[in-house]
Amino acid sequence: MAVLQKNISSILLASPVILVLSAFIIVPIILITAVSFWGSTEFSIYPAFLFDNYEFLLTSDVTYRVFFRTLYFAVLVWAITLVLGFTVAYYLAFFVHSLTWQIICFLLCTIPFWTSNIIRMISWIPFLGRNGLANQSLIEMGIVDEPVEWLLYSEFSVCLAFVHLYTLFMVVPIFNTMMRIDKSLIEAARDAGASSTQILVNVIIPLCKPGIMIGSIFVVALVMGDFITVRFMSGSQIANMGRLISNDISLLQYPSACATAVVLLATVVIMISIMLRFVDIRKEL
Repeated sequence: MAVLQKNISSILLASPVILVLSAFIIVPIILITAVSFWGSTEFSIYPAFLFDNYEFLLTSDVTYRVFFRTLYFAVLVWAITLVLGFTVAYYLAFFVHSLTWQIICFLLCTIPFWTSNIIRMISWIPFLGRNGLANQSLIEMGIVDEPVEWLLYSEFSVCLAFVHLYTLFMVVPIFNTMMRIDKSLIEAARDAGASSTQILVNVIIPLCKPGIMIGSIFVVALVMGDFITVRFMSGSQIANMGRLISNDISLLQYPSACATAVVLLATVVIMISIMLRFVDIRKEL
């Protein structure tokens, strides 16, 4: 009887979270999946159970090109943000010894997040433009004779904006993990004759794996679903899966957009599941 009451109490305590997750995550996913099987014409959509949307999506060469372009951006941005995020977190955790200065430096990293993502992204356009500050500086220093065209509306500008927007999502969990490392372990490794590189590779990085994995999940999920950044920073010359969904919605092709969203969601879930098999993030949570 006591066990039953304990189980009931646990369910009641968890019920608000379950209701919120159901209302804002589970139910929308079920609806999107259901609509992805509906049929559509140029002027309307109708309930049905058809595989036409998935057949068209999975047999189109455009879909595969856009899909691999999305994966390319996700992997590239993940690698860059991992290096930058780990470096910043490592500096804050092990080179800034004052808690006050750690807080100040950390707040400096968060200042850009006090404004909208779109504003921070668009602010790169006048800087990277043909007559922008970057090109003017390169010309004045004699590095180039004419403006560099690929600085804006290119893969470079898209990746730059992604890195700018999402690096902090890698810094925070890694920094949080590093601050939990017992400094006596590092001292013991140093007393045993380990070099700084050996301490980094054999002590710090293994202990930071949960934080690295959490940051990786944030960055990969955000980049895979972001379409506004790709649209503006590429000048609408580059597409990703998010752009396909946005285009279908603008054409009122909701079943097709839902099918693309389901494929994208399944891809992200598979990628996250693979990453979680290597690290137990429950240690961090």
